[in-house]
Amino acid sequence: MSNYVVAMEAAWLVRDVENSDDAIGVAVSEAGKRLNDQDLDYVEVEAGLTGCPACGEPLDAAFLAASTALVGLVLELTVFNADSEEHAKRIAKSEVGGALRDVPLEVIEVAEEAGEEEDA
Repeated sequence: MSNYVVAMEAAWLVRDVENSDDAIGVAVSEAGKRLNDQDLDYVEVEAGLTGCPACGEPLDAAFLAASTALVGLVLELTVFNADSEEHAKRIAKSEVGGALRDVPLEVIEVAEEAGEEEDA
């Protein structure tokens, strides 16, 4: 069994904001609170990035219209003792999805953790 680092993208809706920086702050805060309430404080929450369609430069993943924003968040956690990458994906989505009900999640990256040591 191996340990895997799983990164997921989440779509977070934020209402009554004036700019994308405020929306990102609210989204990260709300997601962190919901995760912490379920004792998932080991899940890292960050604002996601998306590429500019014209030049390809990375931009904050936040779209604002009519004082409502859709913010892309990246959630990252380590899944211990998974049988495979697919098993690690299922575990991660189950754990995080239980705390963030009604929030779309998509696994974007899975990497086997390097340098792990066997416990005796």
